[in-house]
Amino acid sequence: MSKSETTKTVLVAGAANLILAITKLFAGLLAGSSAMLAESAHSVADTLNQGFLYTSLRRSERPPDRRHPFGYGNERYVWSLLAAFGIFVAGAGFSIFEGVLTMTGHSGGGTTVWLAYAVLGLGAVLEGTSWIRAFYQAKKETRESDRDLVEHVRKSPDVTFKTALFEDTAAMIGLALAAGGLAMRQVTGSEFWDGLASVLIGVLLVVLAFSIGRESMGLLIGQAADPAEQRRIRAEICSAPGVTGVDELLTMHFGPEQILVAAKVHFSDDISADEAEDVAGEIDRRLRESVPTVRHVFLDPTQRVIKTSAG
Repeated sequence: MSKSETTKTVLVAGAANLILAITKLFAGLLAGSSAMLAESAHSVADTLNQGFLYTSLRRSERPPDRRHPFGYGNERYVWSLLAAFGIFVAGAGFSIFEGVLTMTGHSGGGTTVWLAYAVLGLGAVLEGTSWIRAFYQAKKETRESDRDLVEHVRKSPDVTFKTALFEDTAAMIGLALAAGGLAMRQVTGSEFWDGLASVLIGVLLVVLAFSIGRESMGLLIGQAADPAEQRRIRAEICSAPGVTGVDELLTMHFGPEQILVAAKVHFSDDISADEAEDVAGEIDRRLRESVPTVRHVFLDPTQRVIKTSAG
């Protein structure tokens, strides 16, 4: 369900950003607004990034093969990292550059300011629709867990969904900054405020790119399962018949919907090797049922070392 919902969220965001990228560009040129041109660059970057994210969803669905026995789930994090780089270069870089030019008096003004306001209103509708779609997905997934909304978004390994949500949130803030810059330009007659709004939009995109990049990098190099999931996994293993304890439990994400589990498990001394193998198979089955994201389970039987003291 999560992948299907994420695909819908990405497609809605991509369509909204494509329309806005074109309209903001024309409005920015006609109104001579640095902030509007920055918003246009923002929407262009977001459109390209939604394409990256959609590609990541399609490519990560490929089944495991000999060269990639754990599948291609981690490819979603690679494309999300590219999206973060795109936001930084295409969005933040242009916005800050254009804003600095305007603040230093190196840009020409325009007269069709009403068109810029109209496009900002259209942007609020389209970006708001996209943001509501991402928010709906977050609420839907939250109802199926014991987390609140903020905790779910913070801990979710679905960086594709988080990127769409963060981009839409940044877009709404960017629209407000652009409107504020235009209004201050009209009130004061100074291009400085329009340029300042553009710089602030660029700074916002830098923060966004850094956040998405950090999330993607952490998952790409191998992130453990959520502590709550680790506790459930440990409890399932320890509750199996013949198991006396878990010495070490290691988990790692291979994509948002795949977790690898490796554990050193203590078996009772009075069970045979065949019985231990049956118990391990039962643990595998129970883990997949209780934690659906568990796809690979490796158990290493160990013996407890009993220390004796000579007296």
